[in-house]
Amino acid sequence: MTHDVIVLGAGPAGANAALAAAEAGLKVVLFEQQPAAGGQVWRAPLPGLRMPSSPEKDSGDALRARLAASAVEIRFGRTVWSVGQHFRVDAVGPGGNEHAEAPRLIAATGAHERVVPFPGWTLPGVIGLAAATVLLKSHGALPGTRVVVAGCGPLLAVVAAGILKAGGTVAAIADLAGPGDWLKALPALASQPRLLMRGAAWALKIGGARIPVHFRHGVRAADGGEAIEQVRLAPVDAAGGFSAGPEITLAADALCVGHGLVPGAEIPRLFRTAQTFDRRRGGFIPRLDACGRTSLNGLYACGDGVGIRGALVAEAAGRLAGLASAHDAGALSADAFAAAAGQARARIAQARAFSDAMAEMMALRPAQVAAIPPETVVCRCEDVTRADIEAAHADGARDLNQLKQFTRCGMGPCQGRFCGDVAGELLAAKVGSREAVGAFTARPPLRPVPLADLMGAFDYADIPIPAPAPL
Repeated sequence: MTHDVIVLGAGPAGANAALAAAEAGLKVVLFEQQPAAGGQVWRAPLPGLRMPSSPEKDSGDALRARLAASAVEIRFGRTVWSVGQHFRVDAVGPGGNEHAEAPRLIAATGAHERVVPFPGWTLPGVIGLAAATVLLKSHGALPGTRVVVAGCGPLLAVVAAGILKAGGTVAAIADLAGPGDWLKALPALASQPRLLMRGAAWALKIGGARIPVHFRHGVRAADGGEAIEQVRLAPVDAAGGFSAGPEITLAADALCVGHGLVPGAEIPRLFRTAQTFDRRRGGFIPRLDACGRTSLNGLYACGDGVGIRGALVAEAAGRLAGLASAHDAGALSADAFAAAAGQARARIAQARAFSDAMAEMMALRPAQVAAIPPETVVCRCEDVTRADIEAAHADGARDLNQLKQFTRCGMGPCQGRFCGDVAGELLAAKVGSREAVGAFTARPPLRPVPLADLMGAFDYADIPIPAPAPL
């Protein structure tokens, strides 16, 4: 089948992009690694698992119903490992290796969470806040029997309230922000009353359970033998660095910790599109026009993969990118595009204050990175420590790709998605700026895939053997 546009990712941005393009008459194919649409924020429960109703589940169910009723060709359970010239997409799915090709591609690959390393962060029982939401939303499982929740941003309340709702115990919450930071953000949060009320409900649930909330505290260390046994918290200043004050030691068998999100912008970087660094938006992001077009003709991007803005903006930005692809393909007139795009832009403008406030809460704090002890692992795939990174700088490494060459940082299965942000910050402290350090070069495979899946089933008899050359 010939497609007009390929969409990568079926979260709020990608699903709405696919729906908008299909409604305009384009032939759309949608690739998604998970077995259902919804992304991280509206993640579907596992098949056969009944989960209680919630606003997130209801929004996800509505999106999944719209997709199921649409003309979009949906390919769930596909791991996209390469995107090449002419927007050829190669993926591994239930039936093995497959591909699709189209003149336009919309990248809506979402974001991944950031955990600023601390001693003990690699212990079993330490998981990210986003990973905890997967356990709670999709699996109906608790991360532990006695859990400390730490980090920054709205996921602290989401995870703590989710644990309580599932019958678990939260030992304490440690928030890098202070009460004044939340009060400062309140006018922006009030611009979205529905979301503010949801947050207030989480806060009431946490307060009703009398969970200690330690504002302006961070994780000094997680201690344990073969798994986490206790968490040590310490006061921090406004920049995230540790300050004077007593430590708090809490017994725990799980620590859910997260320090914001990092855009998953591998596709635009793979095509070397123009990039910019925006700390509030999560790091390096592609430069886009008002409709989601990148600097490469035919390539569009939207959602948290192009800057952390949240689900409200992702929905509207996805629709805008889908409409732009349809207009550029000649399927949508200029007038029809202007009217529909205007509505999407109005929704983005309405949500901007709220999304900016939340993004500010989750932005990387340089002083927190500066407090990482030298012996602490930064790249857990390759066991590269902060001391290794600084030694590489002393040996001449001046950007992230040189650092990769010197230390193998970023060469593991995650390809730098989970260490690149912090490693770049550490190197930038020596070089002078985050922009000078740059980002890891994106290259296939975009995700780790088993070689057997790429090769498929074959027999030696299937291997073509040329006839011997004449003597």
